[in-house]
Amino acid sequence: MEIVHKIRCKYAKLKKIIVKKCSFRLNYFNKSKGFLTFAKWQLKKTPINIFFTGRALLKMKFEANELLCLRKYKFCYMKLNIIVLAKQVPDTRNVGEQAMNADGTINRSALPAIFNPEDLNALEQALIIKDTNPESRITVLTMGPYRAADVLREALYRGADEGVLLTDRAFAGADTLATSYAIATAIRKIGKYDIVLCGRQAIDGDTAQVGPQVAQQLGLPQITYTRRIVSLENDKITVERSIENGIEVVEAPMPLLLTVDGAAAPCRPRNVYRFLKYHRAAIPAEIASEAYRYKEQIEQDNSLQLKEWSLADVDGDASRCGLSGSPTKVRKVENVVFQAKENKRLTANDDELKGLVAELLANHTIG
Repeated sequence: MEIVHKIRCKYAKLKKIIVKKCSFRLNYFNKSKGFLTFAKWQLKKTPINIFFTGRALLKMKFEANELLCLRKYKFCYMKLNIIVLAKQVPDTRNVGEQAMNADGTINRSALPAIFNPEDLNALEQALIIKDTNPESRITVLTMGPYRAADVLREALYRGADEGVLLTDRAFAGADTLATSYAIATAIRKIGKYDIVLCGRQAIDGDTAQVGPQVAQQLGLPQITYTRRIVSLENDKITVERSIENGIEVVEAPMPLLLTVDGAAAPCRPRNVYRFLKYHRAAIPAEIASEAYRYKEQIEQDNSLQLKEWSLADVDGDASRCGLSGSPTKVRKVENVVFQAKENKRLTANDDELKGLVAELLANHTIG
């Protein structure tokens, strides 16, 4: 984390100051501690004055020669490197008879692929941090086949800065342990980072294991079930996390990993200007195909080229990836499709109720 500028202001009374000829954006971050952030150029030899409205997140623009009010607040601007882990998953909301293959694996071609919902919540938390620290950088990392690049483009439409696709046949069939190892090697290759964010779990597995395992692989502190980032200060982060009977406020040092649950703020929609630019973004494999039509544009703008890393690129150990690195094996998967059948009328008889429970257990309706 890089502290760009820091000022302490202690005015007991309101004081009027005329802002010199400039315009700047004000981002209010934390109501209780008064964190406010400004870009470098906004602080150069310019008296800064603030009018506090009490909103949780405030964006304002002040023009030349305005009269503003300054109170007892602290100003802090940080440049953070944020990594968001995302996954392309099959949409499991409408699972039919064709959703499973005969060998028990998911028939992904029968289900549309979507951005994992809680990973979108994690992306929004990263974007909120960037709103208050404008020079921060968000890198989105995903693992999967070439079509998983759609997740990276979707993240760019919403405000991310860079996308990395980790793809290799050696990663196929990975369980959570092998997946977390591969992702951890990619994070090490990315280099400097302050916060790693990911969804609590993916809807295709529902294990909630990959995030904590990545933190373990990297030796990072972790906070799970994050619902809101309260503050960032002096290499420490304070967050609200969901617990069984309420909310817990936790403080931890950076760098760290946060898993974000569905109770967090939903992700903002696509930005139309970013969509018009980044719909041309592609990984090298897509650029090399004959169907790709924007080769001239991508040569002129490197930001349109997404990174594509293989096992060799991240210096991974093949024995710890894919099926060979997966101690978890799926023994059997049964596809249970609920269908309407005849109705049964039962009396208040213990034997009839026991028979019903036994029948429901036998056909896997319950249990």
